[in-house]
Amino acid sequence: MISTAHYPTPNASKYVQQLAKHFAHKIEVRSDAESADFTMAAGTIRLEAQDGAFVARVEAEDAKGIINLRYVIDKHLVIFAFRDGFTGLDWRMADAA
Repeated sequence: MISTAHYPTPNASKYVQQLAKHFAHKIEVRSDAESADFTMAAGTIRLEAQDGAFVARVEAEDAKGIINLRYVIDKHLVIFAFRDGFTGLDWRMADAA
């Protein structure tokens, strides 16, 4: 299962870097200025700054994993993007292939 979210913000790269640095204290994170990839117990996460937007993609085996990964990203962005008035991402499930 895959779920994605787009958050228009001029601070997308900043948020990708903040989240990557934060999670790197506990897990392995592969990142650069525009993207970050990491794996958690529930599944995998890819964060990107693209075209003036923060883009998150989570992948998990089941709905519970998707919900957990979405929560982790939303919870941390509420802290890091509070100056933008961030309250949560508008998550979408990817269409089944």
